[in-house]
Amino acid sequence: MQHEKITKYAAFPTIDLPNRRWPNNSITKPAIWCSVDLRDGNQSLAVPMNVEEKIEMFKMLCDIGFKEIEIGFPSASDTEFAFARTLVEKDLIPDDVTVQVLVQCREHLIRRTFEALRGMKQAIVHIYNSTSPLQRRVTFGNASKEQIKQIAIDGAQLVKSLLPEAAGTKIRLEYSPESFSDTEVDFALECCKAVMDVWQPTKEDPIILNLPETVQWTTPNVYADMIEAFINGLDNREAAIISLHTHNDRGTGVAATELGLMAGADRVEGTLFGNGERTGNLDIVTVALNMYTHGIETGLKFDNLPAIREVYERCTRMTVPERHPYGGDLVFTAFSGSHQDAIKKGMDLRRNAGPDAPWHVPYLTIDPSDVGANYEAIIRINSQSGKGGIAYILGRDFGIELPKLMHPVVGEVIGGIADKLGRELTPKEINDAFMQHFVNVSEPLAIKVFESLSEKKPLVSCNATVVYQGQEHRISGSGNGPINAFVKAIHLQGWKNFTLRDYRSHAIGSGSATESAAYVSISRDSDGKVFWGCGIDTNIELAGLLALVSAFNRSRRI
Repeated sequence: MQHEKITKYAAFPTIDLPNRRWPNNSITKPAIWCSVDLRDGNQSLAVPMNVEEKIEMFKMLCDIGFKEIEIGFPSASDTEFAFARTLVEKDLIPDDVTVQVLVQCREHLIRRTFEALRGMKQAIVHIYNSTSPLQRRVTFGNASKEQIKQIAIDGAQLVKSLLPEAAGTKIRLEYSPESFSDTEVDFALECCKAVMDVWQPTKEDPIILNLPETVQWTTPNVYADMIEAFINGLDNREAAIISLHTHNDRGTGVAATELGLMAGADRVEGTLFGNGERTGNLDIVTVALNMYTHGIETGLKFDNLPAIREVYERCTRMTVPERHPYGGDLVFTAFSGSHQDAIKKGMDLRRNAGPDAPWHVPYLTIDPSDVGANYEAIIRINSQSGKGGIAYILGRDFGIELPKLMHPVVGEVIGGIADKLGRELTPKEINDAFMQHFVNVSEPLAIKVFESLSEKKPLVSCNATVVYQGQEHRISGSGNGPINAFVKAIHLQGWKNFTLRDYRSHAIGSGSATESAAYVSISRDSDGKVFWGCGIDTNIELAGLLALVSAFNRSRRI
């Protein structure tokens, strides 16, 4: 790797487009979507899909809502050809779906492709040839622009001449100046116009001009400039559908596509989860769901993204990364304490809102349930987590609604456990730790028997048998309620003076199995330090007493 002075690489040129309009545009409607999973995605696999796997993927793509699906390169191999024929002979192509087939501008390959199309209702024949200076020099041995353009013309003429052999099949033409992102815009226009002159498209029967970012050489804004400049130079714009096909070499395939749509493109080619050669193709899932989160109905159904991912991973033998947008295992997960607290507050507010209310939850751009994810994955706990996340999990999974003032002390204890273990804690481990450290704590003080008697209002007296530091005692006291009376009874024994500060309770569950959870905080008179305890029992009065005892016992341990 060079340092200080880099001579091996140079910046790619920008486009002279002083009056560019795309930066002021917004995406307001869905693109025409074309899946290339079965061609571009498949050809990048270490083990390409077999016919059965391709059929399963094809059916899923149809269910998602794709109306244009590139099924492969039928002239490339017997497997590819057999797949195309299987779709026809088993009548697997829905009437509203158009299959697309890719073929180089070479005569024998185009003729073989037409053999594969026999019996289809409609098809897009996608021809291409490389047009960039680099490809002209390296791949075609210093071929001239005229020679390269003639390849495109010859391909279009041959496809047009073969239309009578495809009687009964509605054939549409797509042309790609491959490596458009590295081609002079005016020369890409020359080639496309030459193909249009042959095909003679109309507004009612337009040609697809696909402008691929075959390799990402520069920033997305330059690609958008190229798209706008190309459209500006197109004479018969209404007779052409401008299509994008971006790759991800610089990690900006989604951005390039979105800016290309702002620049005036109509159509997008890509794959599920960005599968493709090198760093991959455009991820259509991400682009479509980005639109959805801006209120645009895309026509694609990603309601059950985990199920789509399962089929994708099984058929392609690829793995969706944990942090992949929308589909990864951790994309709806927060470990950070401040993030967890903000998410919990947002989710709490949503409980009182209808399902169609605007989505306003911090750190979450989409409702996980919209794509088939559940809320269990949103907040997970490790040493970086905070009090809000722990409280969220205890409430969500176990019905424990911690008082706000109790969050810090519970978070400190459970966060310390995660830090000591050096890993994420499961919800069960979090609950077990909470139960061990805060709930019905019975050392050094434990209640064996408790009786309360109403005296002259508002006083209540109590008699209790307790075990303290291994010794059994009978204690009594009076107060304005059972808990206050028990506090007075403890004080009379001289077992550590403290002040009752807070008490609250709630039901856990419903019906005959309902338990009560009570929470008590006390402050130690010697230093003012506050301690919390929790009591859980089917008897709400006993739950409160157990919470007091738990807080008292915690004060003796610290």
